[in-house]
Amino acid sequence: MQNDAPDPNARRDDMLLTQFGPPATGDAWGKGPSTDDARRFLEGPQSRTAEFLRVCRITAELIRGFRSLHFVGPCVTVFGSARFDESHRYYQLARDVGAQIAELGLTTITGGGPGIMEAANRGAKEAGGKSIGCNIVLPHEQRANPYVDRFIEFRYFFVRKVMLVKYSYGFVILPGGFGTLDELFEVATLVQTRKVENFPIILMGSDFWEPLLEFFRRRLVAGGTISPTDINLISVTDSPQEARDILRKGIEASADRARAKPKGKWWLGEQR
Repeated sequence: MQNDAPDPNARRDDMLLTQFGPPATGDAWGKGPSTDDARRFLEGPQSRTAEFLRVCRITAELIRGFRSLHFVGPCVTVFGSARFDESHRYYQLARDVGAQIAELGLTTITGGGPGIMEAANRGAKEAGGKSIGCNIVLPHEQRANPYVDRFIEFRYFFVRKVMLVKYSYGFVILPGGFGTLDELFEVATLVQTRKVENFPIILMGSDFWEPLLEFFRRRLVAGGTISPTDINLISVTDSPQEARDILRKGIEASADRARAKPKGKWWLGEQR
């Protein structure tokens, strides 16, 4: 006997399609086997010689990142999924955000890949701003998006995350997957514990983030695992102009840091 009852999963899919648009179908940027060295790093203790050489490689990668980004100017880091193509509304939102960051005279820095990263870099480039991409090295070559002025590759995820935070005056986070959530919670923890101060954290795409924010309120705050005021560390908006205003206030609160601009040393081969 045929069952004519409506499929609840179909209703749910129709609701999500209406709310968020078509699912992301772009490239899985950053997905794939890790490099052998990075994978072995997480496999537990090895010989003292191997561990020492790895420390040297990590140190060299940090120094290379510092030298590459030392003079890029105050940055805003934009996080988000690699899987939204140009037709998706989140792509356009990120593009508008990149333009607003450029209008503030700031550099837009992303993971350098497609999707939200490409959109933010593109918006910054089109508005006449600086645009940086920080990629993670994988065995299969990954193509940088065509809107970056400088593209730096890193072997270790944690070194890359240091660079994405160290040079930023604020963080704009659009919808994404596990990597985006990891980056959101990383920067929220840094601000909550005051490892960094006066750093705006802006979530864009409010309908996407609202269930997570409700979880924060109903579970974390209610359970006492975070303070009620911790929720205020995160701003939520769908307006690129409002995001720009929030970033401006954060920069003004970090005025001392903004004045401390480094000067290149010619004898080190450094150029601004």
